Amino acid sequence: MAASPSADTLGDTTTARKRAVTPGTVVAALLVPLMTVGGVAGSLHTEDIESAWAERSREVCRHMPFPTTEYFAAWAGLILGVTAVVVCVLLAKRIRRRYGIRLGETWPGLIAYVGVWFNVLTIPMELIQLYAVYSVAGSGIVLGDCG
Repeated sequence: MAASPSADTLGDTTTARKRAVTPGTVVAALLVPLMTVGGVAGSLHTEDIESAWAERSREVCRHMPFPTTEYFAAWAGLILGVTAVVVCVLLAKRIRRRYGIRLGETWPGLIAYVGVWFNVLTIPMELIQLYAVYSVAGSGIVLGDCG
């Protein structure tokens, strides 16, 4: 029969978990869901920018220059999404190397872990939005009855 772990061994594990929750770890862990939400918001904002541009073009009955803010919003959304994954991976490596525990064994790590899985689902949407920005920019709009 195997002997149960001593109290010293158990104490070291809980101490390592408590030490793993530092202010830097908390900030990095909270950045992951914030960047995920920011990336989605930036990518979805491109639709609002495009709609406003199309409406302005129809009002003046001529093609207006395509807004560069739409490019910025689309790229920012994708960059925030990919950066959230990178931050989570670096946080996981840091916690594993420094404290010898997994990312999900601390509450900040669990927040980052869950946030990055939502982010992995949103990155394809951000890529589609980026593609849509470039395809709309080249196609123009139908101005309607300008007679």
